Amino acid sequence: MTASTRILVIEDEPAIADTLVYALRSEGFAPEWRTTGREGLAALAAGGGGFALVILDVGLPDMSGFDVCRELRARGAVPVLFLTARSGEIDRVVGLELGGDDYVTKPFSPREVTARVRAILRRTQAGEAVRGNGPERADGSDGAKKGGDATEPVCHLLSDKPVLTVGLEVDGECKMARWGGVKLDLTRYEFRLLAVLHSRPGRVWSRDELMSRVWEDPGSSLDRTVDAHIKTLRGKLRAVAEPAGELIQTHRGEGYSLRSGA
Repeated sequence: MTASTRILVIEDEPAIADTLVYALRSEGFAPEWRTTGREGLAALAAGGGGFALVILDVGLPDMSGFDVCRELRARGAVPVLFLTARSGEIDRVVGLELGGDDYVTKPFSPREVTARVRAILRRTQAGEAVRGNGPERADGSDGAKKGGDATEPVCHLLSDKPVLTVGLEVDGECKMARWGGVKLDLTRYEFRLLAVLHSRPGRVWSRDELMSRVWEDPGSSLDRTVDAHIKTLRGKLRAVAEPAGELIQTHRGEGYSLRSGA
């Protein structure tokens, strides 16, 4: 992260935007401000992938921030920090389902926003540069289960060679998954979830186990984050083949598993 790290702020309230731009610039970032969703999308298209992160207001005048995020995810995987006056859990879950990386509720401290920006960039940049060491837990431990088998980090589950069962292919090197020969358009967390489940079909993974293997900072995520991402993952599987939604099975009070023989 340097002074050339470009951050796009999409916020229609000038007072809030000015505060964010000032705070980000003071921390060494290069922020750019747009007031509408369409202007923000145009800036991203013109920027040629030059933005490291987007701070996105949910309540924009021309379109919902959630709709903007959908378009962003169709174009690429730039990290998104949602900014909103809504504090309900359903809004936070919707943002996470769409692939948002974090969520800040107004009113907020500019220092908190810049800290979250740095945390997101550390996670995403470290994840892109090094998949070989796996994430540490928020408490600094290596994520081992007490009294049980050590927790394998995500990178250990993403083989350099495709792993093929009947109809499902997960390629850790290319960060790609196919179901029935059709490439799945997955966010990084959806892919990691599928990779963990696919590593041991039939094995029931608890939510805590999935959080520790998939998210770089599991301690900062919401309780329903895993559920939200499993829901969107199932939807993408069903879009390829309707019965595929049952590929991921729910075990009440225990967690999730990938159907054996998938």
